[in-house]
Amino acid sequence: MGKSQSEVDLYAAIRRDHRAGMSQRALQRKYNVTWRTVRRALDGQWPEPRKQQRRRESRLDPYKPLIDGILQADLDAPTKQRHTAQRIFDRLVEEHGAFEISYPMVRTYVKDRRPQIRRQAGIGPQAMFVPQTHPPGAEAEVDFGEIHVVLAGELTRLYLFSLRLSYSGKAVHRVFATAGREAFFEGHVHAFGILGGVPRAHIRYDNLRAAVERGLGFYRGRVETDRWTAFRSHWGIEPFYCRPGIEGAHEKGGVEGQIGYFRRNHFVPVPEVASLTELNAMVDQWDQDDEARRLRGRTRTIGDYFADEQHLLRPLPTEPFETGRWFTPRVNRFSQISVRGNVYSVPVRFIGRQLRVLLHANDLVVYDGRQVVTRHERLGGRNGSRLVLDHFLEALLRKPGAFPGSTALEQARSAGRFTPVHDKWWAAAKAAHGDAASTRPLIEVLLLARHMDHEQVVAGLAAAYRAGALTADAVALEARKLADSDGEPIPLSTVTRNSPGGVVT
Repeated sequence: MGKSQSEVDLYAAIRRDHRAGMSQRALQRKYNVTWRTVRRALDGQWPEPRKQQRRRESRLDPYKPLIDGILQADLDAPTKQRHTAQRIFDRLVEEHGAFEISYPMVRTYVKDRRPQIRRQAGIGPQAMFVPQTHPPGAEAEVDFGEIHVVLAGELTRLYLFSLRLSYSGKAVHRVFATAGREAFFEGHVHAFGILGGVPRAHIRYDNLRAAVERGLGFYRGRVETDRWTAFRSHWGIEPFYCRPGIEGAHEKGGVEGQIGYFRRNHFVPVPEVASLTELNAMVDQWDQDDEARRLRGRTRTIGDYFADEQHLLRPLPTEPFETGRWFTPRVNRFSQISVRGNVYSVPVRFIGRQLRVLLHANDLVVYDGRQVVTRHERLGGRNGSRLVLDHFLEALLRKPGAFPGSTALEQARSAGRFTPVHDKWWAAAKAAHGDAASTRPLIEVLLLARHMDHEQVVAGLAAAYRAGALTADAVALEARKLADSDGEPIPLSTVTRNSPGGVVT
């Protein structure tokens, strides 16, 4: 082992200070060393080489030749049938009685020794990367990433679609409730619309189920889904399927890194939004702002490079492509339809009927023939329910006793459609008339929202509550006054309380 550079510098400094007139005792104090060290420095000697410490013997030493033999044999074994560190440890214990060693000892040795044996065999490193050049307007990469947001007050897992142009680094993102086929298609449509064209050469993909039905035995062989084949043919997409697993991630490292950057910089801290529509409006703005960013090693911004390649993209097709999927569920006796493992409400008049449903990535539309019956925000996962209180009001008029404990009422409260003003008015009506006689007027008040704005009905409820007018007619009158006044509240002057129930006069 050679001289320590710090000790050489120390000896040189001692000699320099001594030539300047400093005494030996002063040198000892200044450098916090012994008189022997000072004497050796002044005598012109250099620090002696440090003695190499003797390596401590390990309990694993007797078994290292066995481990090396196993790793040597693995060079000729199939990739998926090579020894892991755990398997080597188990064999040493079972076949050689190596009870004195531990698994961490074996794992550490195998981690260091395996690449050494591969290099000695001339195999070289396990991973090798070749720099690539991406022509403008030619290539892009696509992937999904998981994110979490507080959606309508609840922490929810969502999926971030990203399409990134390889030349400029311009990326377009979209958040969906699922990472299924509808989201896969709609993410492309949104991205192509923002970019104004389609890459001319190819787009790199994982082996997503939305696109690939199954892999084949030969290199990069794939069987595509029929729907994906039709979609990519319509848009002129030439797919390039990456290798499975971690090796494939390296083949589209641009979008992998982009998703990580976008998640760290725009979803930390976790955003709170009321709907996916609100969140995607924020994402669109973030995408626009990111054009001012300059990537490492670049002299200009992402937006500058994108301006150079945008006109080189293939033009968009003129005909639209329906990205949704059609279903024809039957409405059950609970006035619900089941779509992809979740249930959604429809008006009770359709019980027993078969309706048509167009399922998109973030919403679904229910049709009766060509007429739209209702729309819902799509649920992620399975076994969820999305119920609209308005769909059940006709049935609740006949069965008002079912109203207080209904699931639709609880969901309306959570969504803010059944407000504290509703609860206050209802509580006052129950105190005046009892439970049974107060629930039917409340349902009649809720029916007003079919013909008036929700905010006007709530304001009418508030005015009627302040006046003690606890009938649906009183609420309707106050709501109409508000509507006729262009939104300005009007004092409750024509409503008096000449009976316990409150009568409009």
